[in-house]
Amino acid sequence: MRTQRNLLPLLLLLSAALLAVADAQERKNYVVHLEPRDDDGGGGSVEEWHRSFLPEATLDSAADDGPRIIHSYSHVLTGFAASLTDAEAQTLRRKEGCLRLYPEEFLPLATTHSPGFLGLHMGKHGFWGRSGFGRGVVIGLLDTGILPTHPSFGDAGMPPPPKKWKGACQFRSVARGGCSNKVIGARAFGSAAINDTAPPVDDAGHGTHTASTAAGNFVQNAGVRGNAHGRASGMAPHAHLAIYKVCTRSRCSILDIVAGLDAAVRDGVDVLSFSIGATDGAQFNYDLIAIATFKAMERGIFVSAAAGNDGPAAGSITNGAPWMLTVAAGTTDRAIRTTVRLGNGQEFHGESLFQPRNNTAGRPLPLVFPEARDCSALVEAEVRGKVVLCESRSISEHVEQGQTVAAYGGAGMVLMNKAAEGYTTFADAHVLAASHVSHAAGSRIAAYARSAPRPTASIAFRGTVMGSSPAPSVAFFSSRGPNRASPGILKPDITGPGMNILAAWAPSEMHPEFADDVSLPFFVESGTSMSTPHLSGIAAVIKSLHPSWSPAAVKSAIMTSSDAADHAGVPIKDEQYRRASFYSMGAGYVNPSRAVDPGLVYDLGAGDYVAYLCGLGIGDGGVKEITGRRVACGGKRLKAITEAELNYPSLVVKLLSRPVTVRRTVTNVGKASSVYRAVVDMPSRAVSVVVRPPTLRFDRVNEKRSFTVTVRWSGPPAAGGVEGNLKWVSRDHVVRSPIVIPPAKAAA
Repeated sequence: MRTQRNLLPLLLLLSAALLAVADAQERKNYVVHLEPRDDDGGGGSVEEWHRSFLPEATLDSAADDGPRIIHSYSHVLTGFAASLTDAEAQTLRRKEGCLRLYPEEFLPLATTHSPGFLGLHMGKHGFWGRSGFGRGVVIGLLDTGILPTHPSFGDAGMPPPPKKWKGACQFRSVARGGCSNKVIGARAFGSAAINDTAPPVDDAGHGTHTASTAAGNFVQNAGVRGNAHGRASGMAPHAHLAIYKVCTRSRCSILDIVAGLDAAVRDGVDVLSFSIGATDGAQFNYDLIAIATFKAMERGIFVSAAAGNDGPAAGSITNGAPWMLTVAAGTTDRAIRTTVRLGNGQEFHGESLFQPRNNTAGRPLPLVFPEARDCSALVEAEVRGKVVLCESRSISEHVEQGQTVAAYGGAGMVLMNKAAEGYTTFADAHVLAASHVSHAAGSRIAAYARSAPRPTASIAFRGTVMGSSPAPSVAFFSSRGPNRASPGILKPDITGPGMNILAAWAPSEMHPEFADDVSLPFFVESGTSMSTPHLSGIAAVIKSLHPSWSPAAVKSAIMTSSDAADHAGVPIKDEQYRRASFYSMGAGYVNPSRAVDPGLVYDLGAGDYVAYLCGLGIGDGGVKEITGRRVACGGKRLKAITEAELNYPSLVVKLLSRPVTVRRTVTNVGKASSVYRAVVDMPSRAVSVVVRPPTLRFDRVNEKRSFTVTVRWSGPPAAGGVEGNLKWVSRDHVVRSPIVIPPAKAAA
């Protein structure tokens, strides 16, 4: 009996400990969004104010279980990130001043020749020469960190950081590649920091690649495994870089992303490059990226964001808020070519980064197309010593498919696209002789493999080939519009180079086949992750040349100067080699040489976006969550506008039975004395577009002129929708805006 009494306190303590452990295990991470303080910080520090929202039990347990507040936000969001139990979260939701709790979610990474392809030139009259290579502009990158010792981040020719710069550098050792006049700031956040003292070194390769694409300095004799050889540089080679490591090798916590955005705005970046996906279709007041970047836009910061890699499905676009530039991915005219030759003499071009001198499939070998079309189940006796035809699985599994073929003794692999992937082919780092071919080519190879009595194939390596055609085209994976959160705003906005892009690289477990090769300083990657920093760098160059321009003016310059035709002068194509729609490529393919001198711009300020948000029907509360302002959307001082009425550089007109008239205002940023006339290019005779006035005359720089566009059906409505262009044409400029009439169901 005495023994049982002695054990009772111990059992109670053990029970309490187990309950505490269970409670800790039930905690979840949240972003807590608060109403802004009215006392301008007079009520104590931000951190103290944030702690006042936590239940007392949470404060008491913090010392035992680690810090419960993970991040405090004050620049792009009023609030904090904290670890809470379900009960604590419910208590906090009921507290006055708490707007919303957002559970932690993990977002994916939207993972040399492109400057030449885009027409960037060194001469004093070229794009770079006129702009000083982006000198003086700070580009903030949210990614997996950076390898600061890479030659792309040398600071030769770089000016010191601008006086406004307030950022910090966590690279403590200059010998390890500390901060410099190129990399002027570097920080790591949360789970991406590994520990409190670890610097933001890139352990994935992705961040190094995107940073050098945006603003890598000039590096001679760049290439990878003998391919894509030439001089490498980013779009803005003399812009400064500020690095915010918010991602691990495979994912990015929304808690850390908001912390990185908050720090970037506080530090004083001019451009934000965001090669991370977001929740597609989320209403903007439920989208923390949209909320945080609204505040960045208010501070005059240009935001370039990845459209996502979930194409070609309609409505798959991410990062679709109109205050961001949403970037799609396209091809260039460079191919790292392979050629598949069949026993019947047919030849088909493909691509592969791995092109060894010892080519095991360089002579005709038996060709086999396994029953498991994707080569997920192979029999060694059927594939050993043969060339194996495999149907593509996901993009990330291409190299793995080759590894499987090699493991079963295959001598080579022909990787064929699925039908939806069309003609988009990747230069992957395969482990055996391989060729990635289009669906059309793969189908013909498959037909031969099934019909010939003794089919054979060989793979020849052709190296780097310039001038491949058609170019550019839209990559199949690039996410498509319409933007489900706001279908009346055309998204994506623009297309940039995103296929087989050569840029700086850090040894990484993301590519284990090369992870031990520290002598490999460059690598080829594809994705909207790659197209986004191209546009970030181009925006930096524009900002360097036009420092007073708003983010909307920079975006307008990029969109209205873009190309709708490819290098052969025909309309840009999608992955099926059909005419690309504006929902796949945005306004067009970026043309930076024209973007620095667009003639006219469609400008917008924060107040315009507030009126637009009111028109979305998310209520006063929803608008306040995004803007941090108390608004009355139905009041006399604030008139809600429709999506079509936002002064955007593109027009989406939901046309039913009655005509629709929208108003636009342009600002003259070209010659003081200029005359522009309206030219409408609408291929469908079923639609009538009238622009009034048809001529705009300007007498001074920064003068504004307004016009209306009236759209009506002039014949039976086109069920599939209609696309065209409005061009303002002067002696020196063509300012082009897409016009999209959605399909009848979408318009209804």
